Amino acid sequence: MEVVIIGAGIVGVACAFHAASAGLGVTVLDRGPVGAGTTSRGEGNILLSDKEPGPELELARLSRELWDEAGKELGPGEVEFENKGGLVVASTPEALAALHAFAARQAAHGIHTERVDRADAFEPHIAPGLPGGVHYPQDAQVQPVLAAAGLLRAAVRLGARVRTGEAVAAVTGTGGRITGVRTADGSVLTADAVVNAAGTWGGEVGRRLGAPVEILPRRGFVLVTEPLPPMIRHKVYSADYVAGVASSEEGLETSCVVEGTRAGTILIGASRERVGFDTAMNPDVVALLAAQACRLFPFLRDVHLLRAYRGFRPYCPDHLPVVGPDPRVPGVLHACGHEGAGIGLAPGTGALITAQLLGRPWRGADPAAHTGLLPDRFLTTGGVPR
Repeated sequence: MEVVIIGAGIVGVACAFHAASAGLGVTVLDRGPVGAGTTSRGEGNILLSDKEPGPELELARLSRELWDEAGKELGPGEVEFENKGGLVVASTPEALAALHAFAARQAAHGIHTERVDRADAFEPHIAPGLPGGVHYPQDAQVQPVLAAAGLLRAAVRLGARVRTGEAVAAVTGTGGRITGVRTADGSVLTADAVVNAAGTWGGEVGRRLGAPVEILPRRGFVLVTEPLPPMIRHKVYSADYVAGVASSEEGLETSCVVEGTRAGTILIGASRERVGFDTAMNPDVVALLAAQACRLFPFLRDVHLLRAYRGFRPYCPDHLPVVGPDPRVPGVLHACGHEGAGIGLAPGTGALITAQLLGRPWRGADPAAHTGLLPDRFLTTGGVPR
């Protein structure tokens, strides 16, 4: 079977790696360089701590196991894999009670959680007086562009081909099935299946493939400090982050997320706003994120910012990714809409796409656990997107 994967971000290259590992013929197609889109604009989070029980958490659990495997195969230094754990903190007793209830639901589905009465026992430089939090030892981090490049190199070693600087224009087909894709310059690539892993542009690529899905952009900012000695041990964020991720509000939303990197810099987020594909810098967002981080870690008041970068998080209206075959166009599969969780969810997405291409479950996993991610959830009985 020949498969064309549209998109060389972290999700696309994870699909390529797993498909090539299964012996499929793979071509990765992207209009830009590897990992140059949303992948290069995130923090590299691999999180279980922010996901409600349901299809996304099940995908995150699968992905977490596969990240461990990828880290061993590629070498943790090659992707800067850090099994650092996460600390979610509450600022009020009421928020702490809600956080404990959320963690209890996750624990009932196999997620490791540990109540924390004193946040400063985990993070000595955190603000005093916080009522407590929850430690998630399974949370981890990678350097996202290094991870994407590493997975793609591994896929190429297994026989995958890569064509960058080429945008897809349409599918070709006969007898109701696709036979390949045509690029913007008129080239035709033969394929038995096409995977839409175009991230924020997954909606546009879906339309070109005759299988539109509603993928919307949310702009987010990340701040980067000067390099420091190790000051923050975990990924640390406030409990309201979970609600912000799940919100569909169009206005600006921010919640405090702070973590260190292997290079010594500290990453500060997170913001979310629906502004279309507007890439403009917003100094007010930068100032707000910096102020929130300084309240959580007071020592940051004396630290310099090096830069702030922004990018788009691709999300679906129900805040779940779209993973699987599209019933409207046989041979088209979607692997997009992961919002800010694409780094963490990429290996599981690649494994599921490969299983669907092969027509068999992944390692005996229950397919029913992932049916909530299929694209037919957006279709009426007439096959028209809602």
